[in-house]
Amino acid sequence: MPRLILAALLLGGSLAAPLCSVLAQEAVRARPAAGETVYFVLPDRFDNGDRGNDQGGLVGGRLVTGFDPAAKGFYHGGDIKGLIGRLDYIKGLGATALWVGPIFKNKPVQGAAGQESAGFHGYWINDFTQVDPHFGSNADFKALVDAAHARGLKVYMDIVANHTADVIQYREGAVQGYAYRSRADYPYSRRGGLAGPAINPGFAGDEDSSALNFARLTDPAYAYTPFVPKGEEHAKVPDWLNDVALYHNRGNSTYTGESARFGDFAGLDDLFTENPRVCSGMIAIYAQWIAEFGIDGYRIDTARHVDSGFWQAFVPAMLKAAHDRGIPNFTIFGEVARETADNGYIAQFTRRDGYPAVLDFAFQSAVRDVLGKGRGTDTLAALFEGDVLYEGGEQAALALPTFLGNHDMGRFATLVRADRPGIDDKALLARVMLGHVMLMTLRGSPVIYYGDEQGFVGDGNDNDAREDMFASKVASYNDNRLLGTDHTTATASFDPGHPLYRLIAALGALRKAHPALVTGRQVVRSYADKPGLFSVSRFDPVTGAEYLIAFNTSDQPIRTSSMIGTGATRLQALFGVCPASVAAPGSVVLELPPLGSAVCRADPSPDHSAGQ
Repeated sequence: MPRLILAALLLGGSLAAPLCSVLAQEAVRARPAAGETVYFVLPDRFDNGDRGNDQGGLVGGRLVTGFDPAAKGFYHGGDIKGLIGRLDYIKGLGATALWVGPIFKNKPVQGAAGQESAGFHGYWINDFTQVDPHFGSNADFKALVDAAHARGLKVYMDIVANHTADVIQYREGAVQGYAYRSRADYPYSRRGGLAGPAINPGFAGDEDSSALNFARLTDPAYAYTPFVPKGEEHAKVPDWLNDVALYHNRGNSTYTGESARFGDFAGLDDLFTENPRVCSGMIAIYAQWIAEFGIDGYRIDTARHVDSGFWQAFVPAMLKAAHDRGIPNFTIFGEVARETADNGYIAQFTRRDGYPAVLDFAFQSAVRDVLGKGRGTDTLAALFEGDVLYEGGEQAALALPTFLGNHDMGRFATLVRADRPGIDDKALLARVMLGHVMLMTLRGSPVIYYGDEQGFVGDGNDNDAREDMFASKVASYNDNRLLGTDHTTATASFDPGHPLYRLIAALGALRKAHPALVTGRQVVRSYADKPGLFSVSRFDPVTGAEYLIAFNTSDQPIRTSSMIGTGATRLQALFGVCPASVAAPGSVVLELPPLGSAVCRADPSPDHSAGQ
C-alpha cells in the first residue's frame, strides 16, 4: 500500500474525495514525459473568472493598471479562476497536460511614451515569488494545480531565467534604442571602452564562473553606466535581483551573434547568468515553486540566450527538487527558437546543456514547409532521420514537444495563409486540419495552442496571435472570421462542436486507446521529393503491433503504394479509410483524398509477427 494511502487510513481517513485527489496526483506524477498531449494557454486571454482582479489591485488608468480590454497589448482580464472553470473543456480536447504561460508578477506597463504596453503575457517579471495580481493569488494557482491533477492533467509552468522586467537604466540615456556594446570593444577591464580607465582588476572574464572570480567584478560600468531609478531600488523580488552588477548591461540585443546572449531584449534587464550568485538565486526561486505547488514541469523561455554552464547546473537542480517533492517524471523543455527543419541546431541543447527536451521547432518548420510551402514529403523524412542527434536518440525524441504555431511566431493558419496568398477559407481549413492530424499522430508530445481548436486565424505574430477565448473587445481580433464557423472572437469561443475541436478530440481519444500513437517507436515508410504520400509505422510499446499512418500532402487524390511491415496481412481503419488487406508482403495500396490521412492497425498473419 502506498505510504500516502496508509497514512490517511492510520489517521482515521477514508478513501473519500481528498484521498482520491492524492491518488490522482500520484498517477499524474508517475506518467513519463513522452507522449503527453499539451494544451498551451496564456491566462490573460483565456477566460475571466474573477472581474475583481482585472486591474491587478492597482488604481488609475491603463498606463498604471495595464488593463485595457480593447487594446491587444494590454491586460484583458483572463485569470487563474477562469482557467479552473474551463479544465473540463481542456480535458475534453484530449489534453493530458496544461502548459500555463508565465503567471509571476510583472511590471504592469513598459515602453517609451506613446509605445507603452502591458505585461499580460507574463514575460516582464519583477517578482518571482508571487502570482501576478491580475491573474489571482498563489492560493489560486495551487487550486489550479490540484484541480488539474484531480482530472489527470499535468501542469507545466512557463519560466524565465534570461531576464527580468525593464528597471535598470543607463546614465548615457534611456535604454530604448541603445546599441549593443561588445565584450571586445567594451571589455570588463575598462570603463566605457578601450580608452577608458582600468577597472575590475583580476577579473578573468565571464568564462570563469567561480565565486572568487566574480568577486573581483566590482564596477559594472564597463559598457554603459547602469543605475536604478529613484523609487524602484527594491522593485524586484527577491531583493538580490536589485543589484545592477548581476546584469550584463551591454545595451539592446540584435538577436544575433554575441548580443543574442549578452544583450537586453528590447530593454529587458539581461541577467548575468554566468555569475554563480545569479545561478544559485534562480535555482532557489524555481526549486521553491516545485516544493510548494507540486507542479509537473517547466517550459523554459529564451533558453538559447543563456550560457551553457547555467543550464548544466540549473536542470539537475530542478530534477532533484522534483525528486525530493516526490515527482519522479518532472518535465523540462527549453525554447530554442530556430525556424528551420534542420534539427541539428536544437539537438545540441540536449547534449551540451543537459536539457531533457527542447521545443521541436524543426518539426514545426518541416510541417509548414510541406503544407504551407508545398515542399516534398522527403522534408519530413529528413526531419525524423535527425532524431538520432538528440541526447538519447530516437527514444528521447518521443518526449519532444511538437507544435504548429505559437504566441511568438503566429498561428499555423496565419503562417499557411502567408505561404499561400489568396487561399480561401475552405482550403486553409483543410491544410490546418491535416497539420493537426500530423501533430497528433507523429512522434513527440503534441502542443495545442489555445484557440487553434476553435479556428483562430490571427493577423501575424506576437500580440496579433494572442486573441481572447472569452468575448473580445479588440477590433483587430474581431474582424477575422474563424475557420470552420461563421463566428468571430467577438463571442466566446468554447464550442466543443467546432470541427477542429472535434478532430483534435477524436485524435486524442485515439491516442488514449492506442499507446503506439503516444510512446510507440516510429519508422518512416514512404515519401517523395514532391507533395503526396508520407507514411510511417508506429509500434505498440508492449505488444509490438504495427500501426500504419499515412498522409496526402497534395491537393489531388492519390492512389499509391506504401511500405509496411512484411508480417502485416489485414488492416483495420481507425481513422480515415484503409484497405482491407495488403497488396503483397511489405506493401499496401492506399487511396487518400486531397489533404487526407489514415491510421490503420495492421494485423499479422498467424505465422508472422509485426516486422519492419
